[in-house]
Amino acid sequence: MSMNYIILDLEWNQADDLKTKLESDLMFEIIEIGAIKLDSETKQADSFHELIKPQVFDRMNQITGELIHISMKELENCRNFNEVAGDFIRWCGSDYIFCTWGNLDLTELQKNMDFYGMPSLSKRPMKYYDVQKLFSIAYENKKNRRSLQYAVEFLNIEEEVPFHRADADAVYTAEVFKKVADIEGVLKNYSFDTYRLPRNKAEEINVTFDDYAKYISREFLNKLSAMNDKDVVSTKCFLCGAKTRKKVPWFSNNGKNYYSVMVCPKHGSIKGKIRMKKSVQDRIFVVKTMKQVNAETVNDIITKRNQIREGRRERRHRP
Repeated sequence: MSMNYIILDLEWNQADDLKTKLESDLMFEIIEIGAIKLDSETKQADSFHELIKPQVFDRMNQITGELIHISMKELENCRNFNEVAGDFIRWCGSDYIFCTWGNLDLTELQKNMDFYGMPSLSKRPMKYYDVQKLFSIAYENKKNRRSLQYAVEFLNIEEEVPFHRADADAVYTAEVFKKVADIEGVLKNYSFDTYRLPRNKAEEINVTFDDYAKYISREFLNKLSAMNDKDVVSTKCFLCGAKTRKKVPWFSNNGKNYYSVMVCPKHGSIKGKIRMKKSVQDRIFVVKTMKQVNAETVNDIITKRNQIREGRRERRHRP
């Protein structure tokens, strides 16, 4: 059996006032699931759409309501999340990969499933396609993150229904996905949802793409223990595994991001970036990227490090 692509879009409600927000264990309550199932040839095989009866928030957030045009009255007689999400997961089948616009939907789906005590989708980081990122890789500079409507207009996809509803946005995302999937090499660039993290060193993610490598760590108690881990701070060349010479040792600009520059005898200058992130358990995990860079980028990093050093020196000498 060949793998299917599940193009997923969700709409969710949130607290309409600060008091309710602070008292709630769920930040975003899913009220609509829309999805398109594409086969391995990116032909549509099926679709899924259903509204969901709220069980956490009894009022529609004003901004959300204006954006998605759903009222609480419309949701009164709908099924609850457990029923709808359960049917949706069964509808997905056994061999599939999720595709979403941006990196939020899968995290929020899993948070809602946990809130209602449903079985986990995955025990570790989940591989998926971020179609927003793929659009940038296919048509722009790999860094821009455009709106779905921008991509639809850019690709001259016919706009038959308004945006900001789960079923409509799933259809539009599927159409964009079909376009980027036709471009050679684009689908090599998958992403990982990190709501679930590696449970031990053996499960940590190490993956190399065409022009960069990504490492996703297990959880650490704090930043210090993370930066004391040899895999986290390793500066081996991601292309050949050779030992490198450190041109710029790891330094941080804000305690969240760390940078380094190393030189491989064969592949030249490589930039390392470590991002410290908070896990669901309020611990630390690391996402590290390694990428070949030119002399201009190296000089920019050295300048940044020198500016940070100078700033710290000035603060130490203030009366």
